[in-house]
Amino acid sequence: MRTTQGQDVAGIAAGLGNDQIHVWQLRYERAQRRGPLCALLGMYLGVPAEVITLVDGEHGRPELADPLHRSLQFNWSHSGDAALITVARGVAPGIDLERLRPRTHAMQLAQRFFHPEEVAALAALQASEQERAFLQLWTSKEAVLKAMGRGIAFGLDRLHLAVAPAPARVIWLDGDDPAQWQLHPLPAGASHVASLAWRGPSRVIAHWTLADSA
Repeated sequence: MRTTQGQDVAGIAAGLGNDQIHVWQLRYERAQRRGPLCALLGMYLGVPAEVITLVDGEHGRPELADPLHRSLQFNWSHSGDAALITVARGVAPGIDLERLRPRTHAMQLAQRFFHPEEVAALAALQASEQERAFLQLWTSKEAVLKAMGRGIAFGLDRLHLAVAPAPARVIWLDGDDPAQWQLHPLPAGASHVASLAWRGPSRVIAHWTLADSA
């Protein structure tokens, strides 16, 4: 669904329920910094983007500075000319987006940073399948860590995830119950790979594209 920043977006934002997670895809330029994120959050909060103040948590996850606004949880990721923003109430979502490009050292990176069983699963795939599977796994790990409020310094090998094309799921997470986690690959176009994660019950994921004029 394409929409513009106006009544359509405001109406969608007002309809965010406790059983939903909203995901927005938009074009992005690095010079915009957090401008598009603040503009969208302003729609959900019913305030101008100019009054939105963000602060970084202990491990760098952005959050709303005003405690009165923190019932609204969000996360975002950008890569190349695209960005994804996710918004929810009652759970802290994590999202990650990566642009597809040749990665000649993907398996070496996996061997260095991933769980050994993930490395074995990647190695068993056809070479033509490995790049997308590696990125799906990478974005999935990033999404889980961001939902935890952590970064990759936590250790990418401290969680074991299913490797595509298997259904996305958390198999093991150091210090936590993997059954409590939801993990979903997201449609992000032919040139990107993306994943969404949160800790809590299953929710309906609603996905829109924000028009360039927004």
